[in-house]
Amino acid sequence: MEVITTIEETKAVGLREKLFAYLELTKPRIALMLVLTSAAGFYLGASKNFDAMLFINSMIGIALLAFGVATLNQVWERRTDALMERTAQRPLPTQKLSTAEALAFGISLCLVAEIYLAFLVNGLTAILGLIVIVGYVLLYTPLKTRTSASTAIGAIPGAMPPLMGWTASADEISLGAWALFALLFLWQFPHFLAIAWMYREQYAKAGILMLPVIEPEGKITARQIVIFTVILLPVSLAPFFLGFAGLIYLVGASLLGLWFLAVSIQTARAKTVEQARKLLLVSVLYLPLIFALMVFNHK
Repeated sequence: MEVITTIEETKAVGLREKLFAYLELTKPRIALMLVLTSAAGFYLGASKNFDAMLFINSMIGIALLAFGVATLNQVWERRTDALMERTAQRPLPTQKLSTAEALAFGISLCLVAEIYLAFLVNGLTAILGLIVIVGYVLLYTPLKTRTSASTAIGAIPGAMPPLMGWTASADEISLGAWALFALLFLWQFPHFLAIAWMYREQYAKAGILMLPVIEPEGKITARQIVIFTVILLPVSLAPFFLGFAGLIYLVGASLLGLWFLAVSIQTARAKTVEQARKLLLVSVLYLPLIFALMVFNHK
């Protein structure tokens, strides 16, 4: 994390507005999605020995970690956020909070999360949480202005939530855990490339080297969207073949995967913002649906 060397002015805001600014730093909607995939991972890894108290503690720890990582991400990106219309109204660009306040908040959340996971869940899940902090905050975030490969690097900590949920209940990493990790890892590419295509001009203005920025024609972007969605389809069927999801899941996951692939191909052909927005919507629907199917038809 870069050293804070200047005293920044902040706007005079009321207590209510300041509290909402802290809440906004945590990106609660994204955190909710991460916690839901973690919850699915916990349930799938628990087999028949579901521990309700352990489940609650695991979700609290993972949620705190998600909040802390989101906050530190915004501390690092406060200057680039100010240059993009989609992020310019965040708490740090609008000076509702100072950098020092957000930094202290983010570090505190991550420390509490790691201690919570280590003592109330297990050491393995805490170690995975540390990998998330290092991978997302210290590697992925600064690399976004240096290389388009940052997307692949960021997809590793981004795929950790269901893996952490699994280890929280099973205290081991088995093939099932890796299957969930692989599913979420691959899903991120069409999802984030759709976002990058929609906002490529803003990313370019901020100096963020997403693939559509360095390759404006979109040929490589289109190819990667299709390739990763094609790979995702068989990988998404792994829970059935590994024996922890049933026939209903196999059929449902196949249909969801074909739907996702069809929209990805349409997006690759069209290369328009409108079609990228459709792909983004499909990706946002696909993820909770496939995890819900997995939990519903768990064996």
